[in-house]
Amino acid sequence: MLPEPGAGPPQGGRSPLGGPGAGDRGRGVVVSDRRNALTPEALAMMDTIARTGSFAAAARELGRVPSALTYSVRQLEEALDVLLFDRRSRQAKLTAAGEELLGEGRRLLAEMDAVANRVKRVATGWETQLSIACDGVISRVTMFELVEAFFALRPNGDHSGPGTRLRLRTEVLAGTWEALLSGQADLAIGVGSHTAPPAGIQFELLGEMAFVFAVAPHHPLAALPGPINDTELLKHRAVAVADSAQRMSPITVNLLPGQDVLTVASVQAKIEAHLRCLGCGWVPEPLAREHIAAGRLVLCRLQRPNHSARLGYAWRAGSRRESCGLALQWWLDQLQSPTTRQALLERHGAPWSAPVD
Repeated sequence: MLPEPGAGPPQGGRSPLGGPGAGDRGRGVVVSDRRNALTPEALAMMDTIARTGSFAAAARELGRVPSALTYSVRQLEEALDVLLFDRRSRQAKLTAAGEELLGEGRRLLAEMDAVANRVKRVATGWETQLSIACDGVISRVTMFELVEAFFALRPNGDHSGPGTRLRLRTEVLAGTWEALLSGQADLAIGVGSHTAPPAGIQFELLGEMAFVFAVAPHHPLAALPGPINDTELLKHRAVAVADSAQRMSPITVNLLPGQDVLTVASVQAKIEAHLRCLGCGWVPEPLAREHIAAGRLVLCRLQRPNHSARLGYAWRAGSRRESCGLALQWWLDQLQSPTTRQALLERHGAPWSAPVD
């Protein structure tokens, strides 16, 4: 005979349905019932009742009779084994459990809508996610303006945007190439042009970035008339940015054999080290421009000539740009603009008043 509702298990721990393990199966049935009860319709019903404030108003909005709505709520409560509404109130007042279900239910409904929208956009050519790796010398201001413009797109005429998630990552030197070649990035901006891209990689030139040798005004090298030779440079600590590559061979530039080196993680940290007179070295002129103009950094004249780096952008694709997804295609279209290319290399101070093409 089955126990009365709410009664505990028989002595000995055996299931009333007979046989060991039946209790586990019973618990599985309960979990299944709970999941089956939490349908999008049930969650939407909870939302409507809470929003309208009464069962009668919710029934009118849903096109149902109040008794049917009340029955559906009781079924949901029985499946979850909780009270969702305070029956002592004439209004549809939620219990604490009901408030929790309402909040989580609204979140789940929003996520369901988002998934449906993303699936629809993927079917129309928009990627679910696009990963972009930027070298540390690329303008953050310009990148975020491009991100703003991307999220402002309305490809379907609605208010939800393209539906593609963007993932931005900062790399240094060979690490930018590695992120692309390893598949961690779909687009790499600021890659060097010193080597030919491998098969399956498309490359376009952004432009050149000038580098200058700069130190703090109170650094010993600032007092020398120049041109300063390598023998003198070797006496002073250099500041270098660590290559972020993990598997590819890291790139080392402008360091003398045997020179003392302070290694930092980013170009911004390198400039900060220069400002604090912790070392010397070459810095990207656009990133140091404001400090040089303000006198916080001074330029040194070396026997070595100033140099520049040719930087570009690359992506993993077939032989035709038209084969790319629509999100990547949009970014490649923006990078075709000479104004955008210059801004990515040059804009490291206050944002320009003119918008990026």
